[in-house]
Parts: sequence; structure tokens; C-alpha cells
Amino acid sequence: MAVYRKLAEKYPSFRERSETTDLIVEISLQPWNAIRPNGVIIFSDILTPLPAFGVEFNIEDVRGPVIQSPIRSEEGLKALHPIDLENLSFVGDSLKILRKEVGGDASVLGFVGEPWTIATYIVEGGTTPTYTTIKSMCHTAPHLLRTLLSHLSQAIADYVVFQVESGAHCIQIFDSWGGQLPPDMWERWSKPYIKEIVDLVKKRCPETPIVLYINGNGGLLERMKDTGVDVIGLDWTVDMADRRSDLRFFLVLYVEQLPLKPRESTQAELPHQLC
Repeated sequence: MAVYRKLAEKYPSFRERSETTDLIVEISLQPWNAIRPNGVIIFSDILTPLPAFGVEFNIEDVRGPVIQSPIRSEEGLKALHPIDLENLSFVGDSLKILRKEVGGDASVLGFVGEPWTIATYIVEGGTTPTYTTIKSMCHTAPHLLRTLLSHLSQAIADYVVFQVESGAHCIQIFDSWGGQLPPDMWERWSKPYIKEIVDLVKKRCPETPIVLYINGNGGLLERMKDTGVDVIGLDWTVDMADRRSDLRFFLVLYVEQLPLKPRESTQAELPHQLC
């Protein structure tokens, strides 16, 4: 949007735009003000919570995200600590404001990165076309990687609950780089940690719908069904017509999570919900 590009020229730092409450709210509401969609997504990034549990990063214009101290050893794990949600107050404050701004006219969406995807950045030190280091770690240092992933699962689950309690109606989990794993490795290194997050969140926020999206998920859809999420997002590799029955299954689950009303009323309102 032109209005966003103009604002980005004034505030060229992505982290400033995504970590300043007034800017987060303004950017999040730009599509809402323009076309009144049925959902408003908080302007943020999956890496935003990293400093809150001990991982510092920068976002450079050319290289993108850069992790200052990649974790590739037991010593590196010592930098991690439980997530400090006070350091993410700008996210909570923004969600509260967004909830008030849209009232009952739209859903407010929060989102998080999935542990495997977050770990790719933390281990590799940033973006990578090959994921060589973390894939090697699966074989050469599995205990180290499992410890990292487990820590991330707890931190991300706490972050999800924080977003819900701050005003998010729905949460999407992005396993952006899960599709880089063969299905058997995804079962071992990504899926258990998704399930752990979902289980933890459902205990504390049982009415909150959770969406799971994996980039390149065409070969993983059947394996995604028992993660416990309510909705599965599809990417361009999947023909929606081929997966209509699966989509209907997850859509029904999502309908059941809406506020209790007569079934006819709930179905009538579904187009206005974000799913």
C-alpha cells in the first residue's frame, strides 16, 4: 500500500515500525481503513519475541535478519532464559488498542513462529537457502537441538497466551521453513513442538482458534491434521478443490470454537469471521 511505503520512508527501521505501539497500530489498521476486511492482523514479525528470551538480532537491508550470537553449542544455550513478556509490552498494548478500534466488526489476529522455523534463524545466524547447519545438527547434535526446540516451545506458548489475553481472537502459527524438511524429519523435528504449543495453549485458552501454516506444505497436509490445530492454511502448491473435504473438516472445527449461539446463527456469521 502506498500509505505504508510512505510511512516506511519516514521510519526506515523495520524493528522501529514493528516495536513501537503507535506505529504498529497505525500500520495494522491501514488495510482496515482502506477496505474494511473481516480481519486485522497485528503488524509484527515472527522474530519479535527473540530478545525477550535471550536472543538478540538485527534486521539489515540486504541480509535481512541477522542473529548476533548463533546457538550451536551447549555454551550457547546458556544465553536462553524464560520469556520476559514485559519486554513485549508493545505487542500487548497494540492488540488491546486494535481490539477497541475494530470493535465487533472484525477479528484481530496474532501470530507466532513455530520452534523449528525460529531455530533455523537462531542456529544458522539468519536466513539461508540451504539450512545446512541446522540439518546437520539433527544428526550430529540431536540433544542440543531438542533442548533448543523445547525451550522455544515453552516461550512461544507463553507468547501465544499473552497475545490472546491482550486481545487476539485467533492465532496463526507459521512454520515457514517446515517445508524444507522431508516428511519423516518434519515428524521428528517440527510436529512434536507444534503439538506441545497447541496443548499448552488449549489448556489456558481453550476457546481460541489456532491456525497452522507451513510454506510448501503440499506433502505434509495429512501429517498436519493431528497437530491439534483448528485450521490449516494452504499455500500455492495445493489445489483447494483436491483438499475440499479436509478444509471442510477443519472449518467445522473452527465453527465449533465460535461463541455459543444457535447453529444457524453461527453459520450465518461465519463469512464475517477470519479463518
